[in-house]
Amino acid sequence: MEKIKHTHVEVRGLKLHVAELGTGPKVVLFLHGFPEIWYTWRHQMVAAAEAGHRAIAIDFRGYGLSDQPAEPDKGNFTDLVEDIVALLDALSISKAFLIGKDFGALPPYLVAMSYPERVSGVVTLGVPFLPAGSAALRSQHQLPEGFYISRWKEPGRAEADFGRLDVKSVIRNIYILFSRSEIPIAREGQEIMDMVDPDTPLPPWLSEEDLAIYASLYEKSGFRFPLQVPYRSMGKESAVITYPKVTVPALLIMGEKDYFLKFPGIEEYVRNGQVKHFVPKLEVVYLPEGSHFVHEQLPDQVKQLILNFLNKLEI
Repeated sequence: MEKIKHTHVEVRGLKLHVAELGTGPKVVLFLHGFPEIWYTWRHQMVAAAEAGHRAIAIDFRGYGLSDQPAEPDKGNFTDLVEDIVALLDALSISKAFLIGKDFGALPPYLVAMSYPERVSGVVTLGVPFLPAGSAALRSQHQLPEGFYISRWKEPGRAEADFGRLDVKSVIRNIYILFSRSEIPIAREGQEIMDMVDPDTPLPPWLSEEDLAIYASLYEKSGFRFPLQVPYRSMGKESAVITYPKVTVPALLIMGEKDYFLKFPGIEEYVRNGQVKHFVPKLEVVYLPEGSHFVHEQLPDQVKQLILNFLNKLEI
């Protein structure tokens, strides 16, 4: 970990924090979800570098050590897509493997659709490609009012909820909630942060030191942009793409205890192969004990799956 190089790269008027390790002809760009940051890929970065690849992880704009955009409340997924392409340009990288987790799974697919010549392959964890307007996305409206995404879409609701606690406690609570196999849904009148008892221990694969690193980075950035992207801009990202199709090779790693599989329509969409209508070269691997944070929970299994995928493909 101490060998990871940290820099800031000017991208579209903002400085993005870039963590980098290793050298090699194959470039692997890791993209985080929420409540994560570049650090979430620490195990996989080391494995990729040791295998002879150039491993890069970033903090998205508005997250961690990256700059805040001038108008955070207008942010959307297109910003992230264009940032990724501009970053590859700034680093003189013609083509890369894109690996994403949680909401960070969507930008790799969008880049692959809009700029297929820049993408060697895509690996996503926990979230398949879901085109805007798809039945699986529309079905989320079936969930109760206390569904965490519905709550976080509501302007001011999450800000007030999070604001009662210190940043470290917010990250702790979300990690605990998201590591469970049930969809986080609050009772009527209950806030999302109140769903976790303060005495609940962290998942065994996340240390207090890890939590402190996450907290220090979110203390720097706050939650304003993370609430906008993904939650308040969700569903608008690929509406302009009439016939969404990802033609590059792709791997989806699903933990079978990931609460996301219980979203209405998602498990059927993946297991019945409907997702392959949009991603025809997709391979799906299930990890029976895997949670939403499968790459931190089962790092050895995940890094081996990623390396096997990289080894099968050309640059």
